[in-house]
Amino acid sequence: MNEACPHAMQIEFAVPVLGLCAYSGTGKTHLLRQLLPLLRAQQLRVGVVKHAHHNFEIDHAGKDSAVLREAGASQMAIASNNCLAFIEDRDISAPAPSLQQALALLQPERLDMVIAEGFKQAAIDKIELHRPALGADLMCNTDKHVIALATDTSVKPARHVTQLDLNDVPQIGVFIAQWYEQVKGRAAEKIAKP
Repeated sequence: MNEACPHAMQIEFAVPVLGLCAYSGTGKTHLLRQLLPLLRAQQLRVGVVKHAHHNFEIDHAGKDSAVLREAGASQMAIASNNCLAFIEDRDISAPAPSLQQALALLQPERLDMVIAEGFKQAAIDKIELHRPALGADLMCNTDKHVIALATDTSVKPARHVTQLDLNDVPQIGVFIAQWYEQVKGRAAEKIAKP
């Protein structure tokens, strides 16, 4: 069990899922935007699930999909020759979907791995991004699922984790590719067991 969240359920998915976790403002999206082309160059098909702490819209006012949602469609799929999107309107008072629920929307047969941005409490292997200048505590001290710490300055965590240079994107990409090679068979085996 995750020490930071003792009730966290182990995530099960047909391909490996790696988390990028950090406090707001650390640069998760910025790093991921740089990592994706590096991983794609290694022939890895990477899906991304992003946790948002606020309301967001992918529709644009006046477009058919937005008009149909406003008219009462609670779920909307938009399909074209180059894009497929799914939108579900949810009750604002409902809890945010879990990582497991978000993963269910993906097609694992078309992916090699998934990177989950955010989802700090999820019971998955994670790379913690840490900038000491932001004054936040190290998550790896209490979360046994953090397998690496990417930071922009020297820090001493309470337990051993691989340390990476937050500003060395190729180094982080190599770490992720090596992690993937080590775990790629385990995800499918977990799903296949009765």
